[in-house]
Amino acid sequence: MVSEEFTRLWMKMTRDWKDSLEEGLAPLTEGQLNVLDILLRHEPMKPSELLQYLATTPAAITTLLDRMERNELIVRTRDNQDRRIVWVSVSEKGRSEAQRGTEVRSKLIGDSLDRISSHNQQLLVYLLGKVANA
Repeated sequence: MVSEEFTRLWMKMTRDWKDSLEEGLAPLTEGQLNVLDILLRHEPMKPSELLQYLATTPAAITTLLDRMERNELIVRTRDNQDRRIVWVSVSEKGRSEAQRGTEVRSKLIGDSLDRISSHNQQLLVYLLGKVANA
C-alpha cells in the first residue's frame, strides 16, 4: 500500500535528518534553532506569542527560554510601561548561532535533494505542497 511505503520512507528520512541535524547543530538544538528563527522574524516577542508557532506547552517554552538565556542566545527584558510583560529578543551570540544553524540545516537538506534532478526537486516540493494542503 502506498501510504505504508510513504510512512516507512518518511520516518527513515526524518529520523536520519534529525540525527544529522543534532550532530551538526551541537551545542545548539533543533528546538532552539526554531525559536531563534521565529524570533528573528518577529522580535521582540512575548513568550506566550511563541505558542502559535510551536507545538508545545507554556511550561515547555519557559524551560526552553531559560536554557537559551543561560546559553546567552536570547535576552529577556521587562516592558517599560508594564513590568509584568517580558520581551524576548535574540542576542548577538544567538544571531550568530542562528546563522550557523541555518547553514547546517540548508546543507543537510541540499545534500539530500542533490540526489535527484532539479526538475524532480521542484516536483517534490510541488507534491509535498499538495499533500500539506498549502
